[in-house]
Amino acid sequence: MRPLRLDMAGFTVFRDETTVDFMDADFFALVGPTGSGKSTVLDAICFALYGQVPRWGSSRGIANALSPSATEARVRLVFESAGARYVATRVVRRDSRGNVKTGGAGLQQMPDNFDVSKLDTGMTPEDLGDVLAGTPAEMDEAVLHAVGLPYEQFTSCVILPQGQFADFLHAKPATRQQILVNLLGLHVYEDVQKRASARAQQADADLRAVDQLLAGLDDTSDEALADAAERVEAMLALATRVTDDMPGLDEARQTALSAAAGLSAIDDEIALLDRVRPPRGVAALAEAATAARETAEAAADGVTAAEEHEEKLRGELTAAGDASALRLLLRAHEEHDAVVAESTSLQDGLGAATKEHRTAAAALETARAAALRTATELDAARRAYQDAQAADRAGALRVHLHAGAPCPVCEQPVTAVPAVPATSAVPAAEQAGHAAKAADEKAQAQVTEREQAARALERTLDRARAQHEQLASRLATLDTQLATSPGVTALRRELTTLAGLQKSLDAAVAALKSAREQARTAVAGRAAAEQRLTRAWQEFDAARDAVARFAPPAAAREDLAASWSALAGWSVSEVETRRTARAALAASAADADAAVAVVRARLDAAFVDAGLPAPDDHVRAATVAVERATAAHERVEERRAQVRGLLDKRVAHERDGHVAKALAGHLRANNFERWLLEEALDLLVEGASRILRELSSGQYDLVHEKGEFSVVDHHDAGLRRGVRTLSGGETFQASLALALALAEQLAGMSTSAASLESILLDEGFGTLDAATLDTVAATLEGLAARGDRMVGVVTHVPALAERVPVRFDVSKDARSVAHITRSGI
Repeated sequence: MRPLRLDMAGFTVFRDETTVDFMDADFFALVGPTGSGKSTVLDAICFALYGQVPRWGSSRGIANALSPSATEARVRLVFESAGARYVATRVVRRDSRGNVKTGGAGLQQMPDNFDVSKLDTGMTPEDLGDVLAGTPAEMDEAVLHAVGLPYEQFTSCVILPQGQFADFLHAKPATRQQILVNLLGLHVYEDVQKRASARAQQADADLRAVDQLLAGLDDTSDEALADAAERVEAMLALATRVTDDMPGLDEARQTALSAAAGLSAIDDEIALLDRVRPPRGVAALAEAATAARETAEAAADGVTAAEEHEEKLRGELTAAGDASALRLLLRAHEEHDAVVAESTSLQDGLGAATKEHRTAAAALETARAAALRTATELDAARRAYQDAQAADRAGALRVHLHAGAPCPVCEQPVTAVPAVPATSAVPAAEQAGHAAKAADEKAQAQVTEREQAARALERTLDRARAQHEQLASRLATLDTQLATSPGVTALRRELTTLAGLQKSLDAAVAALKSAREQARTAVAGRAAAEQRLTRAWQEFDAARDAVARFAPPAAAREDLAASWSALAGWSVSEVETRRTARAALAASAADADAAVAVVRARLDAAFVDAGLPAPDDHVRAATVAVERATAAHERVEERRAQVRGLLDKRVAHERDGHVAKALAGHLRANNFERWLLEEALDLLVEGASRILRELSSGQYDLVHEKGEFSVVDHHDAGLRRGVRTLSGGETFQASLALALALAEQLAGMSTSAASLESILLDEGFGTLDAATLDTVAATLEGLAARGDRMVGVVTHVPALAERVPVRFDVSKDARSVAHITRSGI
């Protein structure tokens, strides 16, 4: 597998669309500071093919593929394998709940000589070639077929993770043995041993099942086969006997059936004619129908008379006048009397209210005059008080002084208020003013009280006047309404007459309703009687139609009883005639039955002689007997064949069980796995030594003894040294040789043809000194110069990166988004 182009978008740190072009990059380096995303490029290659990455632990870690702020990640890898070009695509999406799932996966084989640069022109997936896989489930098998390596071997042969070179070289024998078991898949032999044991147990179970089946097949001897053949011949002879006798039996049966049919037909005719009997009460049906018709006619006449009487009374009631209008006039007389009485009473009250209102008005004028006098006296008192104050200003000021308060004139504190002199007129004027004010307030209150009383009486007088006017208007209306009234006595007399007519009309209506009900009952009775008569004629017609083919006498449609009598007499005569003919037919039928019994007895005896019960249907019984005998004979032959097949299976199960037990026994011993590991280690060391000689320019060979690795230094007279004595650069060469040899062995063990066209080393070189780093660089250059595979390294060491012809510089921007720039040749 050789990568040609890698496209990423939303994949871990490569949030933006990023393309890595590996075309013509036989030896390249992914360069950049620690954490910039160099190893992520190798992760993307692995993820595009297998849907998982070694650093994630398992396929369940696909959430690591998605950038934190992205909802979708896309990875597309164009690669070459065994001369064919493929494109692998995987899509990861985040749903609305934050779950990350695989959104799509596919593998396509591109046409021959496909130009990879065309991918930048926006080609659709349909333009990329034949679809080999379209779902994640189909990808595993398709990628295995295209690459030739499963995921575990791919990450050990093509992409080599950090830190595994020297670990394998320096591991203890037991640890190295376990690594080889895991890498070479030797645990498969343990699975083979378990399957062999299970196969042996299954073979034993199958063998027991075959023995049980053979034990149940105990009637397959030659004697059983001969008895079955003899039984077939006997049943065939019985069938021949039945075939020979059946024509005679059929003829006798046909004669018996004809005689029986004749008897059955004449018996049916006798039974049919014997059922012709006139029903009871036929004569009374016509009389009942006539009586019902007369009753209905009488009821109809009664309804007519009741209707005429009711109509006459209704006309008299209409001519007598309108009771409602009379009652309205009577109520108007009653209302007129009430309005007159109320008007008289109201007139008396109106006079008293008018007198009381006049008295209140006079009292109000008196109160207003008194209030005018008190107001005049109050004004005079105020003027006298002002004059007294003007005459004695000190006295007037004295009333405003208070001990301890400042004087309003000099603003000095008042120690004591001086007494009012006896000659001052201010106190007397002040008292006179208070008395005048009290008298004025009392007079004003009395005016207000009298005004309210006068207004209340005036409102009462207005209401009484309005009510009197309403009563006068209503009385005028009633006088107009009663102008043509005959008077209360006449009105009551006319209402009494109308009530009597209404009572008579109600009685006539009830009588009419009763007459109509009687008429309905009579009509229903007439219909029922006529219906019964009609049904009786229908019964007669049905009875006559049933025997119509025997030519019964004609019916007299005007007399049902006479028609039935004639039909019944004719039926009796016909029955007697047929009973005489039946005796001769019965003798013929008995002779035919006897002939059938003779033939059947002969056939029954033949079945009994053959060991079978006498059947009802001899032909069918003979056919079934032949089929059963033939089936029994065939069943014996089938069981004999089954026995032969079971015996063959028994031999096969014994052989399979023996082989499985032997294989399980051999694989159960530890020596087999140890032998396999020794063989694998020999081949691994042999291949690694060949590669190491080439990488070290013939200086070193790699050897092992009892699981421990050593190198033979040809520059030092073939000195054997432990691998732990090697320098850093020499250790890298030995480890790389082991990795390459192990990769070749794993590829050889793959179930399909693996194409190891590239090796990608994710190894840390930062701890190597300058000399060792130079050795490592030279080793990688030599490996790339071999030309049999692409070589790619991941490093952040500038000295190593400068010696690589093609470099992919990986860096992060301020947003922690990774970018790749190609440099070199």
